[in-house]
Amino acid sequence: MKKQTKLVAVLSASALLAMGASMTSFAATGWTQEDGTWYYYAKDGSRVTDEWKKSGNYWFYLGDDGEMVTEQLIEDDDDYYYVNQDGAMVTNGWVAVDNEDAGDEDEPDQYWYYFQNNGKAYTSSDNSNSVKFKTINGKKYAFDDEGKMLYGWVKENERQSGDDAWEDAEYYLGDENDGAMSTGWRLISITDENWDENDDTYDEDQDRWFYFKSNGKRHYSKNNDKLLQKTINGKKYGFDNNGRMVTEWNITSGSEETASRGEASYSREWAYFSSPEDGARKTKGWFKVIPDENLDQDKYDDAEDFWYYGDGDGHLYANEVKTINGKKYAFDNYGRMMDGLRLIQFDMEGERISTKKIAASWKDDEGTYLFDTEDAFDESVRQLMEEVKGDDDKLRYAFMYFGDEDDGAVKTGKQTITIDGDRLDFEFNKNGSKKGWGRNELDKSDKVAYAMGKKYKADADNKYEIIYNKGGVLYAMTVQEFINDFIADDPETTYKSNNDDDNKVYYDETGKLNAKEDHKLVTGYDMENFWVVNTSGALVKSKSKCKDGDDIIVKVEDFHPVQIYEELD
Repeated sequence: MKKQTKLVAVLSASALLAMGASMTSFAATGWTQEDGTWYYYAKDGSRVTDEWKKSGNYWFYLGDDGEMVTEQLIEDDDDYYYVNQDGAMVTNGWVAVDNEDAGDEDEPDQYWYYFQNNGKAYTSSDNSNSVKFKTINGKKYAFDDEGKMLYGWVKENERQSGDDAWEDAEYYLGDENDGAMSTGWRLISITDENWDENDDTYDEDQDRWFYFKSNGKRHYSKNNDKLLQKTINGKKYGFDNNGRMVTEWNITSGSEETASRGEASYSREWAYFSSPEDGARKTKGWFKVIPDENLDQDKYDDAEDFWYYGDGDGHLYANEVKTINGKKYAFDNYGRMMDGLRLIQFDMEGERISTKKIAASWKDDEGTYLFDTEDAFDESVRQLMEEVKGDDDKLRYAFMYFGDEDDGAVKTGKQTITIDGDRLDFEFNKNGSKKGWGRNELDKSDKVAYAMGKKYKADADNKYEIIYNKGGVLYAMTVQEFINDFIADDPETTYKSNNDDDNKVYYDETGKLNAKEDHKLVTGYDMENFWVVNTSGALVKSKSKCKDGDDIIVKVEDFHPVQIYEELD
């Protein structure tokens, strides 16, 4: 505005020169200067009042007493004009006029006016509430019905005042000495009377970013329960219902008061935006932060930070398995990236098990199925497998192994996992729709047995153990446990023999029985479902003497035990 004020001063000097050339102090009619004051006399000798008269190229105004008016705003036939210190009408320029109400609350010291080529001030239309802008020197300005330049927050062609002026105004037109229509980003100081004292991001007095479209109207959400999300210059941003650009954690729709923490549908409605200082570009992709207290109260209180991933709209992935940059990741019901060994229950898609949608997930010491020790893991696996009678196609649960807290990608193939201080061997599917699921099978070709990822291995003290495949559910037991559970208490256990041999003791339902070396183990159970595994986790294919830690000998043929005995001293 300073340059425009100088323009007015130049015009005033020109007007003064014109007056000096055309006015005659003692003319019978026309301009006359009396005691330093200019008047204009009509032909009948009376002074002209309340009327414009021209001298040279400039117009001058005679007041109600006939004196030429100077430095004054003039209302004439519902139009507004201004005459400068020399009395000349100002045209094509800005003028700041002192405000007689200056000092009152929210009143400026002066108001700016712009006077057109015909000297009339720009004003708004009397019959319209919409804001009409005038382009002046490449910028757009608005004026009220009295010609005052509007500034600050404006709605329906009126300047809004008070601390809450920003809340529902349409435009922001700078301060009292600016007034140009705002477009694009603008950082504006506001007072939020509804500020939450628990908000550690902003105080009651805030400096907030707003974005104004090319027509001057700000972006804002018209739905109080949902953020407005906009892509600006290729980046995504969120705006609340007052048009403030949001920062950090925000719920994009729904109500924080009625929603339930821990529900994946609720977590998916959250998005994370950057800090207030960098313009808060909406995060698309990975970010690691402490959760909002309304998203995850416990972890917020513990000040724990986690990795999250925002989709194309910034919403969190939650209870989902997602492939990101060629790697597979999983996110829990709070939207946190999973790490370490997890038990996952997958959702259903009609009658089929989904491999992408997660119903629930647990760490080692959470939920019904614990796996914080090897024994607990084995027991949980048996329970899960028995629920579906070993049918993999009906098994909605899977153990999956992810990287550490800063990695998180699904691990496949052979992995060594420490559980309660014990290093255990696992293997996870390398491909297919169940990629990353713990391998769950007994494989003669690889000579290995896996139960939901964990490789069965005989304990070092036992040397050999027996695996029982009951309808697809694998059980591992010592040889003595096998004798106790499947032979000693089995009335159908019998032996076949051709020769006597007192050097070996065979087991039957009565305890021990001296029998021949060629005795074959015959029980009421199908021995095709029993296997022998060693301490390296390899299934024994054929061996005449597998002596366990209790000196019990198992003879194996084609992977299955055929004799169990002890040698006599």
